[in-house]
Amino acid sequence: MAATFDLTLDCADAKLLADFWKTALGYVDEPPPAPFTTREEWLAQFDLPDDDSADGGAWLCDPDGVGPRLSILKVPEPKTAKNRLHMDVRVPGGGSPDERWARIRAESERLVKAGGSVLEESGGHHIVMADPEGNEFCVAAASA
Repeated sequence: MAATFDLTLDCADAKLLADFWKTALGYVDEPPPAPFTTREEWLAQFDLPDDDSADGGAWLCDPDGVGPRLSILKVPEPKTAKNRLHMDVRVPGGGSPDERWARIRAESERLVKAGGSVLEESGGHHIVMADPEGNEFCVAAASA
């Protein structure tokens, strides 16, 4: 059996990035683990600094339970370099290369409206983008 994995993004503004990635991925806020009813309750079990709160993080999940969980955690230091790991947002649907490219461009335009930015277009294959805090990701076609 393959191992499961979660992804974690460091950030300055967890709510901003959570809103963007929920839009980008179709994810939802993940409920706290049982038996807790709130994230505050869940966090209270850890010996965290007084200035640490549920507002400093966001936990997202795929509503269908297929994709990895995404944790977004506030950190004090800014992003200073290119990501060593990035996500590829895959746009579904087959068709001709021109049809796939049109869907990739439409998705990148939707994500720009959500706060992302286009960094580079790789002619007909993928678009390199950044989320509102500069984390790079690509928009590309899903496998046929």
